[in-house]
Amino acid sequence: MISTFTDDVLASHDAVTLAQLVRDRAVSSVELVDAVIARAEVAAPLAAVSTADYERARAAAAHPPTGPFGGVPLFIKDNTAVAGLRTGHGSEAVAGAAPAASDGPPTTLFRDLGTILMGTTRLPEFGLICSTEFPDAPPVRNPWNTGRSAGASSGGAGALVAAGVLPMAHANDGGGSIRIPAAANGLVGMMGTRKRIIQSNAKVQDRMPIDIGYEGVLTRTVRDQCAFFAAAEREYHHPPLPPIGLVDRPLDRPLRIGFHHRSPAGPVDAAMTDAVTSTAELLESLGHQVTEVEPAVGGDFADDFILYWALAALTVERVGARLLELDFDRRHLTPFTTTIARHARRNLHRIPGAIRRLKASTSRVDDALGDQDVLLHPTVGSVTPELGWIHTGLDFETLMPRLLTWANFT
Repeated sequence: MISTFTDDVLASHDAVTLAQLVRDRAVSSVELVDAVIARAEVAAPLAAVSTADYERARAAAAHPPTGPFGGVPLFIKDNTAVAGLRTGHGSEAVAGAAPAASDGPPTTLFRDLGTILMGTTRLPEFGLICSTEFPDAPPVRNPWNTGRSAGASSGGAGALVAAGVLPMAHANDGGGSIRIPAAANGLVGMMGTRKRIIQSNAKVQDRMPIDIGYEGVLTRTVRDQCAFFAAAEREYHHPPLPPIGLVDRPLDRPLRIGFHHRSPAGPVDAAMTDAVTSTAELLESLGHQVTEVEPAVGGDFADDFILYWALAALTVERVGARLLELDFDRRHLTPFTTTIARHARRNLHRIPGAIRRLKASTSRVDDALGDQDVLLHPTVGSVTPELGWIHTGLDFETLMPRLLTWANFT
C-alpha cells in the first residue's frame, strides 16, 4: 500500500475545502502546489504521472486565478492537450509528436475554473483497455495493493487521487474510463449525460458515428463531484439539456431504486452480486423503494459495443495522424490495438448494423428505467485483477475474454 496522506496543508481536505482555504488566505496556492509535488514524489512507485509540469505550476500558483476551484492543484489526463506539453495518449505511436501549441477544451475549462495544472497522468494506449499497462513500460499501480491494477483508462488519475496526492484529477470516459478506476481505487466517479460537459476533441467526436465520450473528474468525495459538475455546467452549457445546478442535499422523499447484478457481456463474481444485494437491502432499510429489475440490454449490446470499440481502434490505426493532428507512426501501435483493428476490418459488413442498434439502445435503456430514480448494479464484474492479466501487449483474441470478465458493465 502507498499512501501519501500526511500532516501538511493538503491534509485530507477535498477540493472544495482547499479552494475555500485559498480564498480565506488560510493557505496559499504555492503551499498547496509544493505539498502536491512532495506527495507525488512519495507516490512515484505508482508510475501515475506522465509529464510533470511543476515549475510552471509554481509560477501559476504565485498569482492564482479566481474561480470556484481557484488555486487548487489538478492533473490533466494525457489524452487532452495542454499547451507546451506533448500529448502522449499512452502510445509510442505518437512519441515523436511536438508539444501542443494550445490547450484542448477541457484544459481551458479547468483553467477557467481556477485550477493550477500540475502536469498529465498516464493512460493505456488511446484509452482502449481497462488497465493502465504497457508492453515495454511500467504499469500504473493501485495504491491499495501495488500488485493490482489501478484500472483505466484514467488509471493514473485514479492512482494519484486514491494515494492522497491531491483530491481531484481530470478524467474522461467512453466505456468505463472514469467508472472503472473509481471502483478499483475506492473513489467517486461519474459519467454524466453525453455532451453535458465540454468535449475533449470535438473534431474526433463529430467524425465518429456515435459520441460516447464524457469529460469529468475522479474525486474522494461526492461533494467535489457535485461542485465540479455545477461549475463546469456554468462554463459550458449544452442548450438541449436543462441545467442541474449545485446538488448539495438529498431529495426530501424516498428514492425509487431498481437493482440487478447480471451483465450482458460476461460472468459476474459472487463478491459483486453479494455487494449489490447487501446494498439494496441497506437502502430498503433506510426507507427507499427497492425493486429487482431486468437488465436493460442483452448480449447483442455487448457484441455491438465490441465492434464499435474495434472501429475506434481501426480509425486510429488508419487515419491517426489526420485525426489527432500529431506525428503518428502506426508501426509502434501495441498488439492489442492492431489486432482489435483487424477484428473491425474482418467485420466491416457488420458495423453499420451494430451502430444502428447501439443508437437505438438509448431509448431501450430509457424505457427500462421507467419511473426509477436510480439503477443499482456492479461497476465491474470481478475483483480488481493482478497486474499482467490485462495489458496492451496481448492480442485481441487473448485479451478480450479477460476484459469482459472485468469491464462487463461499463
